[in-house]
Amino acid sequence: MQDRPEAWLKEIAEGSAPAFDRFYDAFAPMVYRLAEYWMKDRVEAEDVCQEIFIEVMEKAGHYDPERGSVEAWLAVRVRSRAMDRLRQKQRMAALQRTQEESAVMRWQRTLESAELEAFRHLDQEQVRAALRSIPPMQRMALYGSYMMELTHRELAEKMQKPVGTVKSLIRYGIRNLRSRLEQGQVTQAGEGGEPHAVVHSGKWEQ
Repeated sequence: MQDRPEAWLKEIAEGSAPAFDRFYDAFAPMVYRLAEYWMKDRVEAEDVCQEIFIEVMEKAGHYDPERGSVEAWLAVRVRSRAMDRLRQKQRMAALQRTQEESAVMRWQRTLESAELEAFRHLDQEQVRAALRSIPPMQRMALYGSYMMELTHRELAEKMQKPVGTVKSLIRYGIRNLRSRLEQGQVTQAGEGGEPHAVVHSGKWEQ
């Protein structure tokens, strides 16, 4: 067995276990340091290190000394493997955030739907009168969600507002509407009262 890393790789490609042991002992510290530099995590670095040497067993025959040293060959593989792991972690974190946000949105939507459904069982004219007594933007958001049964996105397009703003208007509108109904402070809109919000050509008007 020769004492050159290039020769060890050739022997590893031919199935030599002793050559792999010598190669591992010689380069594992370097590979681990590089992996820890990229991953900033000891456990992750150990995983990358093991994966690299598995790759060495599989691809030892791919090493070309004319394209660089063994150290450079390994460094490229460590960086590539670490970048793959970091991107995967970022995707998983983004997916988890999306799932958590979706769960919160579903929960909020369920509460909102339950509130609006409760209003549908009340006297319709009383609810309409309560709608006329809350701030105009809240009234329009609730009217679209309660009367027209539009989704948040559809309502945002009609009101030309961000979806988050529409959600806030609905949330505060529900709170104000419930307060008006509970306190019995709603008066019927008579002559000179505020007209209903209506939609013309996709835009809200009063």
